[in-house]
Amino acid sequence: MTTVGEVCHYVRSKNAGPFWVTFDLFFKNKEAFDRYSRSPAIGPDTFKRLFGADPELVKSFPVESLEMVKISCVRPTPSGSRVERDLHSGQMFVRLLDIELD
Repeated sequence: MTTVGEVCHYVRSKNAGPFWVTFDLFFKNKEAFDRYSRSPAIGPDTFKRLFGADPELVKSFPVESLEMVKISCVRPTPSGSRVERDLHSGQMFVRLLDIELD
């Protein structure tokens, strides 16, 4: 099985405001981008399972010129709230690395 961590040379997560988080998946090459950028494995259901995100609010934006995909979803808890464990969402991407793509 091929995983996100194997086909991407860089994956990151970051705040997109206090209620949203954005994930950037930079694929290693155009072939990997063309094959996996629209994979259901990195679709709304995965973000529901991993982060409790509402699938209706998961937005995906393939950027062909950069061979990357930007995915945004609502944070599980607002940034800076009492139960917040990752204020800048800098570690949330780790859960994506082992997602099997095919």
